[in-house]
Amino acid sequence: MTGGTEDDHDPPRVTAIGAAAVDEWYAVSNLPEPDGGAYASEVETAPGGVGANVAVGLDRLGRDVGLVSRVGDDEYGDLARSWLAESGVDGSRVAVGDEPTTRSVILSAPDGERAIVTAGESFRELRLDPPTLESIVASEVVFITAYAPDRVARAVLDRVLDVPESDRPALVFDLSGPVEELAGRGTEPETVYGYLHRADLFVAGGVAAPAYFGGREAAIDRLRAVRTPSVGPAVLTHGADGMTVVAEGESTRIDGFDVDVVDTTGAGDAFLAGLIDRWLLTDRESAGGRDRTDLLDAVRFAAAVAAINCTERFTQTGLPTREALEAFLATRDVDLR
Repeated sequence: MTGGTEDDHDPPRVTAIGAAAVDEWYAVSNLPEPDGGAYASEVETAPGGVGANVAVGLDRLGRDVGLVSRVGDDEYGDLARSWLAESGVDGSRVAVGDEPTTRSVILSAPDGERAIVTAGESFRELRLDPPTLESIVASEVVFITAYAPDRVARAVLDRVLDVPESDRPALVFDLSGPVEELAGRGTEPETVYGYLHRADLFVAGGVAAPAYFGGREAAIDRLRAVRTPSVGPAVLTHGADGMTVVAEGESTRIDGFDVDVVDTTGAGDAFLAGLIDRWLLTDRESAGGRDRTDLLDAVRFAAAVAAINCTERFTQTGLPTREALEAFLATRDVDLR
């Protein structure tokens, strides 16, 4: 089955390509060591998946966003679609197939740290038919996660680059998993490097980046060489240690916000939603275009979205509205341009 059916309405301003999944969340006494154990005092089910998390995060910030995904024809798929229907995200291109819905078991420790195991074949079997691909490139911004099957990631990259530069959507790539986790499931290293050189915004997590580049400093050095003035910026996220912004051959370290952490699950997805909102969707034309100060402000804005997300259980329930975000920044005396 393909990624959706053709429809008559205009494409959303942002299209996110990623899983709409179900998170089975366990509040455990500890993250077990090899051959060790843990006790779960609570077990709950919540919406998840990188694609759905980013899409819902943008929707909470008031953005027009659609999701391209695939779920199974089972109770988990029904849950994922019902949760999506409760949001403002356009789910018309979420396909339904015969494979089990993608779902994750999340072990969440008292300090908010977690371990995640994912199963289910539904998103792995995503394919894009021509109408879906054309709808994707007609959006203003296209977000794709490295968990997307390689054939999908390659098709999107090739089609975006086929669009005349003046009409081309901004392309955002999230290097969301290490090589061994994505092997045979997600985007292959060769395709990742295509996005590294072509994406308008390249984001990599603290676990994924070293796996591809050989360490944090090696990643920064590599990105400095690649992210020239003609290529958009890159951001490396380091969890509680903040972020590194790489643009035009320079790197800048930015601290995160201190909050009482309840659950770090999905903090990276929340960060992505905030960064897309502030860097790519905020109109800067009247101020003479975007500059480095705007970029650093966008990263701080995104860090605030991620921080708020960490103060709540589950990803999507913790994603803030714009009003909540502005109130948070005001209490921290953060004045963004």
